[in-house]
Amino acid sequence: MKVFIVAAVACLGFAVDAPAGVDDARVKAFLEGQRGQWRDLNVPYEDGEALYRLVLHGKHKNVLEIGTSTGHSTVWLAWAAAKNGGKVTTIEIDERRHQAALANFEKAGLAPYIDARLGNAHDLVKTLPGPFDFVFSDADKDWYLQYFLDLDPKLGVGGCFTAHNVLRPTAPQVSEMIERIRGKPNYRTHIDRSSSEGILVGCKTGP
Repeated sequence: MKVFIVAAVACLGFAVDAPAGVDDARVKAFLEGQRGQWRDLNVPYEDGEALYRLVLHGKHKNVLEIGTSTGHSTVWLAWAAAKNGGKVTTIEIDERRHQAALANFEKAGLAPYIDARLGNAHDLVKTLPGPFDFVFSDADKDWYLQYFLDLDPKLGVGGCFTAHNVLRPTAPQVSEMIERIRGKPNYRTHIDRSSSEGILVGCKTGP
């Protein structure tokens, strides 16, 4: 299922012309209607908004998400990428969550614009050709560092690698990933604190 989003209407204070096929009002109604009801390790609403802003303001188009869950963050990422003429590829290992996410993409009106893959990201990430200009990692924390190492060569200059739950790391690899990115001279980093979970944002400034 491929998801090529090309943009919508005014959202969260940003006015962007909506392409044919994307109903901004429908996406907003879906997100508001589901607010506070997401389970299965989905991101908080505030972090969804933060991801939306990061993708939209960065004009990112080719987005990769590791860890779909049931699709809350994917909807925010895809909506923003659409406005930039882009798409989202998302990976989920659990079939139940994957199927629930597919249903949510349909309800939000974004299903034609998302490439949702069922499989083990440990293997799939290595096979994806890229290049990507935005990555959001929200899967197994003990693989965070490896995800960055695998994707750094596939991230273009100006692209950003982001990761969830960094203010409350549950595995040493989360802290190791943060230190590795901060130690690279061609990355600019900060932590978005829209929620208590925290999103590491590392953007590539040079080759």
